[in-house]
Amino acid sequence: MANTPQAKKRARQNETRFQINKARRSRIRTFLRRVEEAIASGDKDAATTALRAAQPELMRGVTKGVFHKNTAARKMSRLASRVKALA
Repeated sequence: MANTPQAKKRARQNETRFQINKARRSRIRTFLRRVEEAIASGDKDAATTALRAAQPELMRGVTKGVFHKNTAARKMSRLASRVKALA
């Protein structure tokens, strides 16, 4: 347990950041799930629209430190190639 005032403050800040990052991660996963569902249904227009909506969310997660840059790039690349294959 935190004993010093500084450690107590850090514990409070960590909990706050955890909640914010958890919500942000959940939001990003929702956007990615929408793309996955559109791909599964075979609707290229819906998949393209969902992918365009998901891309800035994913990159925002990178700038906020929720995801690593290469992880986001890999996810976007794989989704984009799957959407493109829906011809």
